[in-house]
Amino acid sequence: MINHTIETKTSPVILTFQLQKEKEPAIASICKSLGIRLSAVPARDYAQKLGYLAGVKGFPREKSIYDGMPFPAEMLVFSGLNSDQVDAFLAEYKKTGLPAIGLKAIVTPHNVFWTAEALFRELMKEHLSFR
Repeated sequence: MINHTIETKTSPVILTFQLQKEKEPAIASICKSLGIRLSAVPARDYAQKLGYLAGVKGFPREKSIYDGMPFPAEMLVFSGLNSDQVDAFLAEYKKTGLPAIGLKAIVTPHNVFWTAEALFRELMKEHLSFR
């Protein structure tokens, strides 16, 4: 995984989208043990830029409110984590035996300006092309 560090206002964070309820306690526990903040993004914020959602400096809240359907799949977005931290999270998650989360991304200088909805659409295209 390529590491593009983004300066955040806070500690490393994992943004979750449409996470299945049974996965929430396990992911919260892993994040706590690794010192990673966890943020469940509500559907109304899917029109916000990833930079705002991740707490990246210089990204104010947009006036737009997402009014579309909730995402039909789970998504994790890592921000402010280095590759070792991402690998540690994924290894710990795998140990839980819970089903994998197919859509995962890292906030980069390229996608930090994208909305959560735009990232979801891009990841779905990639995910479907690998099938």
